[in-house]
Formats: sequence, structure tokens, C-alpha cells
Amino acid sequence: MPSIRIANLTTDVFEPESEIPKRLARTLSVGEADVARWRILRKSLDARSRRELKFVYTLLVELPDNEQAASLLAKMPINVELFDSPAFEDIASGSTPLEQRPVVIGSGPAGLLAGFFLAIRGYRPLIIERGQAVKERVPAIRLFDSGGPHDPENNYLFGEGGAGTFSDGKLTCRLSGPDVDWVLARFVECGGKPSLMYEHRPHLGSNRLPMIVRNLRRKIEEFGGEYRFGCRLEGLDVADGHLRGLHTSSGHIATTQAILGIGHSARDTYRMLLDAGIPMTQKAFQLGLRIEQPQEQVNRHKYGRPEYLELLGAADYTLTARGERDVYSFCMCAGGITIPSISEPNCFATNGMSNSRHDTPFANSGVMVTLEPHEFGGSHPLAGVELQRRFEAAAFELAGRNYFCPIQTAADFIAGRSPSSDQRFESSYPRGLVPLNLENVLPPAALSAIRSGLPLMDLKWRGDFLKNANLIGPEMRGSSPVRIDRDIPTRQSLGCRGLYPIGEGAGFAGGIISAAVDGLLSAKQLVRTFAPIQSVGRGE
Repeated sequence: MPSIRIANLTTDVFEPESEIPKRLARTLSVGEADVARWRILRKSLDARSRRELKFVYTLLVELPDNEQAASLLAKMPINVELFDSPAFEDIASGSTPLEQRPVVIGSGPAGLLAGFFLAIRGYRPLIIERGQAVKERVPAIRLFDSGGPHDPENNYLFGEGGAGTFSDGKLTCRLSGPDVDWVLARFVECGGKPSLMYEHRPHLGSNRLPMIVRNLRRKIEEFGGEYRFGCRLEGLDVADGHLRGLHTSSGHIATTQAILGIGHSARDTYRMLLDAGIPMTQKAFQLGLRIEQPQEQVNRHKYGRPEYLELLGAADYTLTARGERDVYSFCMCAGGITIPSISEPNCFATNGMSNSRHDTPFANSGVMVTLEPHEFGGSHPLAGVELQRRFEAAAFELAGRNYFCPIQTAADFIAGRSPSSDQRFESSYPRGLVPLNLENVLPPAALSAIRSGLPLMDLKWRGDFLKNANLIGPEMRGSSPVRIDRDIPTRQSLGCRGLYPIGEGAGFAGGIISAAVDGLLSAKQLVRTFAPIQSVGRGE
């Protein structure tokens, strides 16, 4: 059947989706019975007028025959067009035999989807993860939040699912196409809601992510994959520029093909790789602070009418202040929680997350700037990592060496006033707060930009943005300050054949979906070259 794509179909937010076929029939001037099948390609909220919020849809409609489609297109407006949905490229396997099964290093979004694709194609991947499974990870994090010790191997950043498991689960992505759809479909298959496939800002929710990650693991194991937790990469076994194996905390693993999805916080692994001769370069990265406001304040500004809240849930926002250095919101968590984003002892940084219900009294968002490599203070490939570490260590020391969170009112931060030591604050951060002048935990360039940008953000909201707002920080892990160089056609490291750097940790992604797609593409490249393990009868 021919398909037609209809863009910019708007409905009142109170109109149920069951009414869409009638809308389509009116738009196309056909009977409702002539709308054979339809589905939502994209759905977003138009909140420009708080008096009348609208949903905006892009829809795919199948019509009974080509003649009818051609006739409709001849008289339809510009927002209607014939549409041939691109198919997912399920590439043919190569013929080169594998002596050992491939290894996926890291179980974050990039490693997970790479491992999933390899598993369903018969390559029996081994996934190694320095942290623990979700079942052990959750209680460890709860213990830390309640005042327990920091575990450098099992925390918010390391463990099954990587940092993504406890980083809100936003699936916003600038990419589109069949690879993105394939990744989203895997999340739905493993427990995500079907609307993830078309929502403008899909959100898994931190409470659902552990289940989804666990379900992905079970499917990988069902197809012959294997997991080893508590297994940290410690060295590479390389001969003549080709990978021969991996040195790990659990012993040597023989393999000639390894997908490297370490995440952007495995600083010890960056150092090991650099010492092993793996080429890497500095790259720009995002850092800043996190802002918290009452969620009710955000709802009131965004919606205008109280009846919208029950229908739409806690409101979010996206803001940018243009200047010599742009300042922008990042990872906005409606009804969320501010969490410690810590991988090393004696350092402190923040992040945010929301459960699917968005039900805390707090809204929080990163307020970020981009720092360029020439501002890192050195030419060493890891200079950006050292800059992050320096300010995270300062935050830890100044806040009392107990992983308490530095906090300051937005008004005091902009004015350059230090808070009093007995000042009282309310925050979602679970472990404890310390009033602190945040100018001591940021590089001067970021400090100056955020001080200039916040009033501009507030102006856009007519004074509603900074009202009752507190700033906490620093937020140093917006993205990786390192890129692990790779050959474009083969996607392999320039210093080690058989090693495939992927995802945020390699500097080639900026979120859950882009990381997952990057891992998928490298897994496809491996499949394109080599024969499945089961067809050659070899492996561990």
C-alpha cells in the first residue's frame, strides 16, 4: 500500500488520540474507512500559547491504492507527501572466521546495543563490566545516598547499564532514521512504553531503567551472550598493531575483536589506553552547575492553566542564553532528584534524574557551557580530564570531605555574595548540603558565562526562572573531554586493529540514543567482516 506522511497536524491537548483518524480523513478529504492504517511518527507539545496548548503530530498513513494516493497528492498542501520509510539495514555476515568470540567492554547504552546485535546474529559476545549487576547496584547506591562509603567500582556511574541506568533515561536525540528506530524498538521490547517510538522527548524514567537494562541482558544471554561483572579492563594484549587479548581484573581474555564502550568517567582506563599507545585527542566538553526550582513554579509558568498539569504531568523546559559563550539548559529533570555523579574517591560532581512519575517537588537542570580544548590548560590528551578532577576535588574539600553538595542561591551567585554558614536550603540532593560560594568550584571562563547567562534566561521567563532558585555543583560530566581516535571506514582504533572505540566514552556520542546507535554501527561493522561463532564451531 502507498504511504503518505502528514506533518504539522495539530490537536488540542485534551483531544484523545482515538480521534486522529477523523482528523486524517478531513485533512485528506476522504472517508474515515479510506484511512487504511496509520501510526504516529512524531508527537510534540506546542506550548507557545499558555492559553491553548497543542499537540503537533507527524503521521504516516497507508491508503488503499496508488491512484488514490497520487490523486490526493495532486491537491494536497505542502505538509502532505508520499513517504517510503527507510528499512533497517540488517547486513550480511562476513566470511572471515573468528578464533574467539568478540568482547564488549562496558554495559552502558553503547555496549548494550552492540552486544544485543552481536548476540542475535549468533556471535555469542562476552560483555565485561567493572561494576555489578543492577540487583547489587541499587542497594549500593541507596547505602551511599544515606551516608555510606563511596564504592569506586559500584556506584551511579559504574555497573550494569553504565551511567545511563541512573541518569534519568532521556532519549532525546538529534539523529533519526532506521538505526534510531531499531534502538528505540529494543527499549520498548524490554519494557519501555510504546510511545517512546514517537514522542518528541521520550523518557524512560530512572525507576524503569534497571528493569529495561536487566531485560536486555536476559535477551543477550538467551542468544548465547555472557556477562562477567566485577571485571575491569586493565591492559591490552597487542602484537604488531593487532589485538590478541585483554588483561582484566579477572584474568586474561583471549580475543581479536573488542568493542570498547567504557563511558566518559573511566579515567583510569583512559590513562591505561594512552600508556598502551592508543591514540586519543582532546575535545570540547560541557560543564557548569545544576539549578533547582520548585516544580510547581515551572508548571505554573509553562502551562498557565492548572488543568493542564493533570493531563500533561510535570512541565520541563529548554533554555539557551546567547552571548560570547552560550549558556544552555541540559538534562532537565522535571519532578526530579539531584544526584552525585562520582566515579573517584575524594571528588564531587552532580547530575540529575527523574522517575517516570516526575513526582518530587523539585525541578532541576544543568546550566552548562562548552569549554574548548585550548582552555584546558595544557596540550596533553587528558588535560580536560585533569581539569574536571581539579574542580571536583575542590568541591569535595570545600564541602567538608563527606560528599555533601555545595549550594548557593541563584541571586547570591550572580551578585558574587558568599552564603552564610547557617543559611538553610531545601534540595532534592539526598546526602546533605553545604552553603558555599560556587565560584570556587568552576573554571573562571565557565563562571563568567553562567553569571551573564542566567539573567538572560530569567528575562525569557519574565522573572519566573530564577525566583526561588538555588544553584548546586559543579556539574563536570556533561560529555567526554577525550576522543579515542578511530578509522572512519573500519571504526577501529588507529593504534590497535580489532579494537572498536564507541559511545560517549570514546567521544562519538552525546546521550543514550546516540551512544546506542554508535555501538550498533560498530557491531554491524564487525558482523560485516566476520562469520558468526556458531557457524564456524569455535570460541571459548
